[in-house]
Formats: sequence, C-alpha cells, structure tokens
Amino acid sequence: MPVRLDYRRKAALVACARLGMLAMLSLGVLAGCASTPAEPVPFKPVPAARIVQPGYTEPGAGLVAVDVRRERSRDVIVRFRDVLVYVDGEQVTDLMNGEHVVFYLSPGVHRVGVSTQFDPVVEMRFTVTADTRYTNRASVTFGEDHRIALQRVAH
Repeated sequence: MPVRLDYRRKAALVACARLGMLAMLSLGVLAGCASTPAEPVPFKPVPAARIVQPGYTEPGAGLVAVDVRRERSRDVIVRFRDVLVYVDGEQVTDLMNGEHVVFYLSPGVHRVGVSTQFDPVVEMRFTVTADTRYTNRASVTFGEDHRIALQRVAH
C-alpha cells in the first residue's frame, strides 16, 4: 500500500526544494560576479615619517638609486604585516602592502635585508651598479608558507 505524505512532510519537502532552488540561483549570481584581476596600481612611496635613517633616501652625487618594492598581496595573513627594511645592517624604514622605497647607495656591494615580527632577517648581497644593463630593483614577497622573501628583479 503506498504511503501517503501528511501535510507536514509535504510542506517540508516543498520548503527544501525551494531552498535548493534559491541556493542554486544564488550560486549562479555569485559566479557571474566573480572577481577579475584589477588593473595594476602604482606603488606608493613610504611616508617620510616612517623613514628611520633618512641619509639612505637622499640623492647625492655618485649615488645610484635602488628601488625596494613590497609586492601587493591579497592574502589576509600577510597583507597587514609590517616589513622592516635594512641596508648594511641598519634599519632604514618599513614597508606596508604595495609600498616602495628608493635608496641612494654608492656603487659596490651592499647588504639589503628584510624581516617581519614573525620572520628572521632575510639578507642578500646586492651589487649596486650604474651600468644600465643591470637592474637596481628588489622585490619583497611572501611565499605560500607565509615566509618573507627578497629577490633582485629585472625591470
């Protein structure tokens, strides 16, 4: 003998079907609004108030510009971390997400380093040259493990 659904069960089934349709419709709307990569935004310079050693950021005769950039991250875990930047062992400034600083250094080998409150200092030997065949730009990024990295990059 077939089982007859009472009005409560029938109402529950109809409500579940409507909820399922609403969920599928919501997913369809959200998929249509999927984010596309934004246009590249220029890097912001570090405010002068956050530069601890201003001598490194002032141009001078015989000095070469070295640009250190903190790449933008959408990762919330690293986005708001303050990156301390060192030149030859001295803290010069800090970088926030999407900022850059230009140091004016004498030609030769310098040590450029970065760290956060969670990472030890990561340092690299940075050869500064006025030769236009080489780049004087470094990039600060975070890996998938949320550890800081510093690398020399091409223009």
